[in-house]
Amino acid sequence: MADKIRVLVWSEHTAPRDMYPNDINGAVADGLRKDDRLEVSIAEYVDPDQGVSEETLAQTDVLAWWGHMLHRQVTDETVDRIERHVKERGMGFLALHSSHMAKPFTRLIGDDGRIGGVKHDAGPEQIKVLAPDHPIAKGITDFAIDDEEMYDEEFGCGTPDTVVFHSTFPGGHEFRSGCAYQIGNGRVFYFRPGHEENPTYYRDDVQLILNNAVHWAAPSKGE
Repeated sequence: MADKIRVLVWSEHTAPRDMYPNDINGAVADGLRKDDRLEVSIAEYVDPDQGVSEETLAQTDVLAWWGHMLHRQVTDETVDRIERHVKERGMGFLALHSSHMAKPFTRLIGDDGRIGGVKHDAGPEQIKVLAPDHPIAKGITDFAIDDEEMYDEEFGCGTPDTVVFHSTFPGGHEFRSGCAYQIGNGRVFYFRPGHEENPTYYRDDVQLILNNAVHWAAPSKGE
């Protein structure tokens, strides 16, 4: 197990059970567990130290974070720990969908995560690969998600080093849907698709993107 990338997938346990019986973190973790190079565990808001204690983070190479309803309940102490492990130790951080407003993500990128608009059932989402040579885009070509929630620019996402994916929606709406950053000693990736009422995290292409992102973000293991 020592050679495996240690991944912790965090969520709030607020997703609809009819779509995600084991919540978002369970679905994301199941997809990542298909890769035997990864050691995957899950954490939740209700766990001690909000699921990300100092001891837990010290044993984590990449933290994947899905938040939505409980952003304000995440404490500054929790965010401090995550920020330190990313910037100083080089822990990777993946912010998923509505985590554009999550405190750890906004702290790391130095922006507020604002978006210009949102609409449910606004698909199809057309996703274009803007950086085909980036490791996160390995094996991915342009694709569409028929059933997804729409986000619209302006996106308060700081200054990404690379915009890997870009989304367009009917009506001329668009969004930077895959943003990669080097922040201190760590790597951060934001991926837009993944509304809790849609089966996005069961898709093979989305699972491949998240797997690629884990390998890219892992300290001393990314290309």
